[in-house]
Amino acid sequence: MANASAFGESSPSSHSYASAASAVKLASLGLITGVSLLGNASLSLLLLKDSSLHTAPYFFLLDLCVADAVRSAVCFPFVMAAIGGGGGWPYSALCCKIVAFMSVLFCFHVTFLLFCVSVTRYMAIAHHRFYHKRMNRCTCAAVICMAWTLSVAMASPPVFDVGTYEFIREEEQCTFEHRYVKANDTLGFMLMLVVIVGTTHVVYVKMLCFVYDHRKMKPAQLVPAISQNWTFHGPGATGQAAANWIAGFGRGPTPPTLVGIRQASHGGSRRLLVLDEFKTEKRIGKMYYMITLTFLVLWAPYMSACYLRIFVRGAPVPQLYLSAAVWMSFAQAGANPIISFLFNKELRMRLRACFPSCLGTLTPTEPYCVI
Repeated sequence: MANASAFGESSPSSHSYASAASAVKLASLGLITGVSLLGNASLSLLLLKDSSLHTAPYFFLLDLCVADAVRSAVCFPFVMAAIGGGGGWPYSALCCKIVAFMSVLFCFHVTFLLFCVSVTRYMAIAHHRFYHKRMNRCTCAAVICMAWTLSVAMASPPVFDVGTYEFIREEEQCTFEHRYVKANDTLGFMLMLVVIVGTTHVVYVKMLCFVYDHRKMKPAQLVPAISQNWTFHGPGATGQAAANWIAGFGRGPTPPTLVGIRQASHGGSRRLLVLDEFKTEKRIGKMYYMITLTFLVLWAPYMSACYLRIFVRGAPVPQLYLSAAVWMSFAQAGANPIISFLFNKELRMRLRACFPSCLGTLTPTEPYCVI
């Protein structure tokens, strides 16, 4: 009787705990979905509306925003329906495979596209002129199509029961059914994900080393000028040669006008323009690296749990840790717009210019005179 009464007392408490956990999950996932849709839609409209942002890096950012927005609108409502239904899948097995395919497709697409972006960022820094000559709209479209094609190739095999898509009750979503390595084929997919993310960071490290090497102060190599009767000429000559000849020193030939005397041209302004573009490319590279780093941080706990299931037979994963890891992977869908606005001053300026009524504007002050 004592055991029965204890069981009767614990059952309502466990039921209330499950209801509270479901409510927290629904509220948090609804917040993630709303932030993702609002942020990605706002950033997409800004990138489409402002013609000055119609460049290669922002085309890639637009594609990332569209992928995250579609993932939030298509996949997350099914997770919320599963939570509301008591943790079970309320739809058919075919629907579960389609939702899992979409979720994995968008995950791999972000991974492949971030890798391609890292390569283009390195080209923009290390080979600036070649990048601006070759990176046009057609090239951007080809890169985006390649990323989508590779993503479809990675997400399609489980549809045909190679690394089966199933509803995972502990995760409350349809995705890979990760089991022991000898009983399932999901190891290859997880290895591909880790290799691509790791290679992306290697490219950024290489870009950082390139920037650091070119910031080192090097001693000036002074080349002496050639003198013929006080008429200095050659690579190390300055304007003093012409001044000496005009003053009557020396009987040598007229000093060359193009040696040692900088001609008035547009070279200086063009050089400054290149430096400004170089700084802009570095800022955009920093923004994309923060997006890549955030992707790694938010997906690392879930990938660790997946590898634990694959390599350790019957490894128990704490439910609280697994739920937090899954929700962190969901939060990645709404992180890109926040990071983009935080680490890109140009996007903030364009946002204020395009939506002044929403962000507020300063009242212009009229000039006046004191009589």
